[in-house]
Amino acid sequence: MASVENDDGTVKYGIVGVGMMGREHLINLYHLRSQNVGVVAIADPHVPSQQLAVELAQSFGWHLEVFSGHRELLDSGLCDVVVVSSPNMTHYRILMDIINHPKPHHVLVEKPLCTTVADCKKVVDAARRRTDMLVQVGLEYRYMPPVAKLIEVVKGGAVGQVKMVAIREHRFPFLVKVDNWNRFNANTGGTLVEKCCHFFDLMKLFAGANPVRVMASGAIDVNHKDEVYDGKVPDIIDNAYVIVEFDNGSRGMLDLCMFAEGSKNEQEISVVGDIGKGEAFVPESIVRFGTRVAGRDGVQTLKAEDRRIKYDGLHHGSSYLEHLTFLSAVRAKGEKAPAVDLQDGLISVAIGVAAQLSIEKGQFVTIQEVMDEHHG
Repeated sequence: MASVENDDGTVKYGIVGVGMMGREHLINLYHLRSQNVGVVAIADPHVPSQQLAVELAQSFGWHLEVFSGHRELLDSGLCDVVVVSSPNMTHYRILMDIINHPKPHHVLVEKPLCTTVADCKKVVDAARRRTDMLVQVGLEYRYMPPVAKLIEVVKGGAVGQVKMVAIREHRFPFLVKVDNWNRFNANTGGTLVEKCCHFFDLMKLFAGANPVRVMASGAIDVNHKDEVYDGKVPDIIDNAYVIVEFDNGSRGMLDLCMFAEGSKNEQEISVVGDIGKGEAFVPESIVRFGTRVAGRDGVQTLKAEDRRIKYDGLHHGSSYLEHLTFLSAVRAKGEKAPAVDLQDGLISVAIGVAAQLSIEKGQFVTIQEVMDEHHG
């Protein structure tokens, strides 16, 4: 495993893609500065994004080397770790270039890993040959304090054998991104890949099993219908129901609505086992759990918080904790696996692809089917 600490013990980061998420990573890494980390370089072909990132870094007292392309950043040899936060459709090419580069760079790649299963599989295969590199996928919802607490409750056996996982995300529409890249399935992988890989990852984690079959129904009903880009109307769905069956008999269900700003919580997660039930609410940061025996009166409610968080940011502190755990894996020089590995990234995309396909076909789609096919 490549050593990352420089003579002064600093771990040097480069960020590829400094739009909204790239700058969010920059701010999180600044809040980790007491851990002896620094961002030294960025790569982005979009000059306004470069300028915003440079201004942000200057406000932190950091000087950034600026590159228009990721290859120049890699060739510079300045970085030990690369954060990939460029648009989804660019991940595959960038990851392959990092993995095939002579200098080893540890990688934190934003979700989704890639936009197609075929590309994800190629990245997984290529990365196996680089035992000197760690690659972690940015499925940071696991770290949101109420979600992390619910995971702890469920894994501790409080609900028994998990049978059902229901996740509701009722939220605002997709934000405007650079060149409106996120308005089209070809760029994002589709809403159920781009947005919902987080929730499919959580379902798999709670179920403790592998997905087998997916059924989904969704549509474009409200958002983006009056938008036109280069003569094209967006094709991304804004609501869906998705059912996922796992190989241990448990099931997951996602209820997604992206025109539901009038909600107290953006995410509500319910995990029911044979002896009890646990729930998490974001952003209220409340966790509830109870047993069938104790009934309604026995339900416990607690406020979830994590005192390690120094910056809440866009994701309730989860990006900060993601960086903290990734840094500890990087510093462990191969003795620790990444908390969210490439296989997790692949499976979360595969479920999303199967769900998108199920909507198109109007029938169940097996995970095997999307794993075997070479889309895109």
